Amino acid sequence: MARIETSVQIAAPAELIYAFFVPQRMPYWYGADMEAYFEVQGGAPDFAVSQKVRVSGHLGKREVSHTAVVTAVQQARLFEWRFEDRYGVKGLERWEMGFAGASSAQGAQKTTVRMFSAYTMPGTLGKAMDWLVTRHAVARRNLDYLTRLKRYAEHGEPDECGINLEPAGE
Repeated sequence: MARIETSVQIAAPAELIYAFFVPQRMPYWYGADMEAYFEVQGGAPDFAVSQKVRVSGHLGKREVSHTAVVTAVQQARLFEWRFEDRYGVKGLERWEMGFAGASSAQGAQKTTVRMFSAYTMPGTLGKAMDWLVTRHAVARRNLDYLTRLKRYAEHGEPDECGINLEPAGE
């Protein structure tokens, strides 16, 4: 099983960052490279434990998707799901948020966000490809996801519904 941990420090409180862990906003930063679309079981506006989520999109001309089951939710602290894609890749993704202090310049709260990915690829060829290529691509992709999340949490952008995502005080 491959295990990858990536972290980033964000100059925003965990409550603001966690606002991006909802089905409507998560595609802004998670899966943006594939123009992800989230289909949530029952059309729920928020994630809940045991809920199924289908994440789909396109990488080039190829359609990609995986189904996830939410396994842990703690407001402004933790989000986790287990997933499986149509190629038999199974795994877990977990995001933890923790207080990292206050920025001395503006007094703004800083939060460390850690993303954990653990997955297995089927077959001998899959395991070889993981060792050579996939784990490096996943680490790079996870860093891209967290960097995008950081940009939105620190600078905000309005969503398509006109909701202001600007951090307080800006």
